Amino acid sequence: MTPYQRRLNPYIQRMAEDMLLRNLAQSTIDAYTFHVDKFCQYFGKSADQLGPEEIRQYQLYLVHEKKVSWSSFNQAVCGLRFLYEVTLQRPWEVRHIPFGKRPKKLPVVLSDEEASRLFECLHNPKHRAVLLTCYSAGLRIREATHLRIPDIDGTRRQIHITAGKGSKERIVPASPRLLDELREYWKINRPANYLFPGKTPDRPLSSATIQKACKLGIAMAGIRKAATPHTLRHSFATSMLEAGVDLLTISKLLGHASFVTTMIYLHVRRQHFDRSPSPIDWLPVRQCPKWAEENPLEPTLPSTREQPMAGATTACSEPTPTTDMTREPAANQQEPPVRRTSGRQARKTRRRHN
Repeated sequence: MTPYQRRLNPYIQRMAEDMLLRNLAQSTIDAYTFHVDKFCQYFGKSADQLGPEEIRQYQLYLVHEKKVSWSSFNQAVCGLRFLYEVTLQRPWEVRHIPFGKRPKKLPVVLSDEEASRLFECLHNPKHRAVLLTCYSAGLRIREATHLRIPDIDGTRRQIHITAGKGSKERIVPASPRLLDELREYWKINRPANYLFPGKTPDRPLSSATIQKACKLGIAMAGIRKAATPHTLRHSFATSMLEAGVDLLTISKLLGHASFVTTMIYLHVRRQHFDRSPSPIDWLPVRQCPKWAEENPLEPTLPSTREQPMAGATTACSEPTPTTDMTREPAANQQEPPVRRTSGRQARKTRRRHN
């Protein structure tokens, strides 16, 4: 029995049937009915007795008391919109349900050295094969765990993805190294149906298992970034972009509906920063004070300290006066007259000689 079938609210059951008629994913049905059930439990009333004021009050409760994330907040909004617009046929209620503002965050990307350390720390062959597939082909974790044996075409070096987001299928290339890794994994486990089966051969491996394995591997590899299995998909797209693959091809390989979604990887590629130097690189080298060059933990002796040359100047010190400048004039010695060398007197001198 699926989670939405355990909810006995008649409006929620009708809402689940409406979503099944529209061929929505089971995970979407579970998420929408979950939030609608919590909404009805919060007020202790059925959905037909609640209106725009209760919806607004529940949204404030989610933001201030529950402090839910942006995705959870908008999931609740989408569930309430479907309930009132489709199931209850109240479109006027939908206009009063605002969405939350989506935060614009850049994806976390692993370097080649960090990815190599991660895979070295994965000792389970099945977990290593799943994460290698995500990194090599840019798959989502659900797409990798739902792969079947016929989906791997070793002759043409392709992977047929049938469990894509939104039930969309696509074909991505498979590198020869990935195929060799999958063959070595198949020799150990010998799967028959799913390439990565779970506890039973007829069910795929759970995504939570891969997330825990990835978290453990990241800790063992000493990676300080907040990386997840989805980070390997971001790393694939960034590496392809840095290798010179065009943006439209990467968008098709990732399964994005619009290449505008793929443009976020333009902000994290290395060429984007290599072409933008810092103004500090244009300054002279000796711009630091002397105290920054010395180590305070190692006392230096006065005899070993380098003495500046007479007359030499540095960027952070005053010019050193010479012996001629510091010599005081004698009492009976008169200063020599100042010789004027202006252009006017020079012309008089030339006329006088002529």
